[in-house]
Amino acid sequence: MNKSKFLLLGIVVILILLGWFAYQKATDDTYEGMSIIPEQHKDIPLFDGLKPSRSHYEIKGNRWEDIYHFYMNELPKLGWEFEHEQTALDDDNYENDWSGFYLLWRKDGFIGELRISASYNHYDEITKVIFDKTPIYKSTSWIEEIPDSICIYETLKDEKCFEVNDQSKIKQIKYLINNATDWAKEELPQREKTSVVDFGNLEITVSYESDKEIYFQSEKGIKIMKPEPEFFELTNLPH
Repeated sequence: MNKSKFLLLGIVVILILLGWFAYQKATDDTYEGMSIIPEQHKDIPLFDGLKPSRSHYEIKGNRWEDIYHFYMNELPKLGWEFEHEQTALDDDNYENDWSGFYLLWRKDGFIGELRISASYNHYDEITKVIFDKTPIYKSTSWIEEIPDSICIYETLKDEKCFEVNDQSKIKQIKYLINNATDWAKEELPQREKTSVVDFGNLEITVSYESDKEIYFQSEKGIKIMKPEPEFFELTNLPH
């Protein structure tokens, strides 16, 4: 084989390698922001027409209802167990189509939860779908009975408390604390403010700071919760 043939072969090999690297780069960019890619899972079908776009999939037109019914019908056939949903199906107002749906699924052998959500953008006339794989978080119920009142101390030094007697508010506070995620670590991150919510038979220390996560600590353990504005409104604690 002469030098020209070797040179030609070398050029062909280089072009093949460059093409392969370009394909890999394009593929990486296409799925860059996704925690799970349906095309890589035999038990997660992709609605016909959905195209990947970095962090989500999209399809032309208002198709979120079709997509909702597709997954509600197909995923149980593939062994997925339905856990939770939020949809705009019961809302007849066309302007609320942007909210679409949110579905939560679990399956034996799948580590975590599969979340599928879709919404419609009226301006671009595109339906956007997000597939997300998230860890399963455990929430242990600390509070069983609802007392007649609870006492909330803004600081650990306060002797007088803000008393809450409204049963609906106490129920909501109970719900937020019970549904906060269990924190497995023994040490808490530092927070600027520390308050106390006293349920009578259970005293809960609340550590918080601006828009950072809230930590609850009691004799039953430690919990973590997002800085929900509702919690501060109900407890009258300064945010």
